[in-house]
Parts: sequence; C-alpha cells; structure tokens
Amino acid sequence: MPTLTDYHEFAGRHWETGTVRNFLAYRGHTAPHTGQPYTEALLMGVSGGAVMGYFPFIYEGVDPMCRILTRNTFDPLNTLLARLGIVQTILQTSLPARGVANLVDTLDSGLPAIAWADAYSLPYNAPRPADAMWAMYPLLVYGYDETRDIVHLADRAAVPLTITTAQLHTARARIKKDKFRLLTLGAPNPDKLASAVQAGIWDCIKLYTETPPKGSCNNFGLQAYRFWAEQLTRPKARLSWERIFPAGRPMFAALVTAFEDTNVSSRAPRADRDAHAEFLDEASIILNRPPLREAARHFRRAGEAWDALSLALLPDEIPPFRETRENMLRRAQLFIEQGNDSLDERIALKDRFAALFKEMETNFPLDPPGAASFREILAQQVMRLHDVESEAVAALRDAMG
Repeated sequence: MPTLTDYHEFAGRHWETGTVRNFLAYRGHTAPHTGQPYTEALLMGVSGGAVMGYFPFIYEGVDPMCRILTRNTFDPLNTLLARLGIVQTILQTSLPARGVANLVDTLDSGLPAIAWADAYSLPYNAPRPADAMWAMYPLLVYGYDETRDIVHLADRAAVPLTITTAQLHTARARIKKDKFRLLTLGAPNPDKLASAVQAGIWDCIKLYTETPPKGSCNNFGLQAYRFWAEQLTRPKARLSWERIFPAGRPMFAALVTAFEDTNVSSRAPRADRDAHAEFLDEASIILNRPPLREAARHFRRAGEAWDALSLALLPDEIPPFRETRENMLRRAQLFIEQGNDSLDERIALKDRFAALFKEMETNFPLDPPGAASFREILAQQVMRLHDVESEAVAALRDAMG
C-alpha cells in the first residue's frame, strides 16, 4: 500500500501553518527571498499574524475556561493559501470506502494528503475517557498500509507518528462538515508574496486596534487586555473572575487554560510573539522595509512579557501551581520530541494532572484574600503586556507608513 518513503518533513508545530509548511517543504517549494522552504513563521504572518483574544467560557458539566487567542483565527488556512496563490484541490465524500480510496489515490500519485481529523480521537494525543470534546484539525498523511494496519502521519511532532487505519477512520468521520475531507496544494506564486505579507501585517494591526470582524471589541486586541484586567480587579463586574472563576477549582481551571493557550497550544511559548517577530524579520527583506526589524524587536519584548505573565499564572512559590505548569510543559515536550513513544509517560502525567484538579476542590492554596491579591498581580502583568504590545503595534504601523 502507498507510503512516501522519502518523506522527512516534521518541522511544523501548528495544525494549520505547520501542516502547510510540511507539505510545501516536501514538495520542494522554496521562498524567493531565501531559497529555503517557506517558514512556518512566514505562513503564520501571512495568515494574519499575532493577535490578542480573551474569552471566558462556562459550560455545564465541564470546568470553566479562560481561553486566550495568540494568532489570527479568522479562517487563517484559506487566507494564507489564497494570499500566496496556492491552488487547492479538495476531495470530500460521505462514503467511507470512497474516503479511503481518495486517500490511497492521492498517495499513489506521489503527494501527501492533508486530512481533517478529530484531535480527541487520535490516541497519540492521550485523550482521557471523559474527554467528550471534539476538534477537527488538518494533519498530513504520508503513508497508508492496510496490510500492516498502519498509517504514517506528520502532526506537530518532530518525529513520525503512527495510528491504525481504524483510528484514522474514526477521527476523519467524527464531524459531518469535515468528514473524509482531503486537501492537496499547488505551488505558491512568488509574485504574490509581497502583497500577501502586506495583507497579513495590516490584518494584525487592525485586529489590535479596530473593530473585529466578529465578536465584541472587549474580546480582541489592545482593548482585550484592559477588559481582562478589569475582570480580575472588579469583583462586582458581570464577568469578573471572582464571580465566574472563584477561588478553588474554577480559578485553577482558568489559570490552567490561559497557560495552555499561551505556552502549549500555540506554535511556541510566549504566545507566538517570537514567531511573529521572525515573520517581521522576513517581511523586512521581502518588502524592503528595514523599520520592520524594529517592530520585530518590540514583539520579542512582548514575548518576554508573556513569559512573565505565564509565570504569574502558575508561579513557582505555590507548589501545586508549579507542578501543574511543569506537568503541562513536560507533556508538550515529550510529544514533540518522542511522539508515540512517550504515550505511557504522558498518560501518567495526565492522570496526575487530573488529580491536581481534584485536589483543588478541597485544598486550594489561596484563601479569599490571597486569591484577590493573586488576581491583582495578574492584572498588573496583563496591563504591562498591554503597554508593551501597544508600543509594538505602534512600531509596526510606523514601519508600514
């Protein structure tokens, strides 16, 4: 059965930009300004780059969440492909047999296949039995062997991943909208690179400073920092942390999800700010605008400020918070470096992670006054981020003229 035995691209770290990066690199497509494969940072920047989004969520039956957006999420995949002039070939069917045939035919043609799969159905993600969530994301299939019952994947890890054919089928069939969807890509159009970079930069600036395409202004950009700080320090506000994330397991869940989004789910720690800075360094060459390097320096400072906020969310001086932070980072590192081979250790770490959540119900390390002081410290860090990123966005706007 078809396997691309020469496949060797595992540098992508994000579901969308990482998968596109891996596909283009395997096909030998190189960026005109470097002669090297398109970087994931460049793809992220073209898709809209860094952003700030703050979203508290409360759903019945699950822990509350404080979700932080670190990159543009307004259709970034189609946006970057369209801006770079990359032709998409999409195959989709509701029929399982046809879905397999489309995958096999694609591999037989010498192309890897970008397939949509439910992250919670993929065993190498170490889902827990209680995980009732679903999330369809693209990944790269480069081998499908029914005889040996093995599928070869590239999906955020620095090493090859494998699952069974049945496991891939389950993950691909989870959600109707993306059921058995496959994508292959043409070559980027180098003549469109400069306009793609400019459009991505202006998307970034607008999402920081103007009304977002969807949602409340309080949830996006520089205003989101101010809104977040207010919810931390105004206990009577409708969405205050004291109301929706009170001391105990709810507050712990908010701290954990905010840390996860900025250090684990993003392409890299520091809320993707270092990646955005890398993009701006490339953009300075592509657009012949040296001032973009100064904007990049500002975004690296923002990355340092995000680092400080991360440590404030789960600080060393509170032992269960420190253990939780180290647990999350260790699981992420193991997955990237070892993939399938680290599954047992990651499951053990995830079990301990669940136990920490349970402990917060009866042994939360902060009393009400301590929790209030903790939130004040967080608010100060959030506003420091606001100030640093205000300077970064201003530098970016100035660089664009």
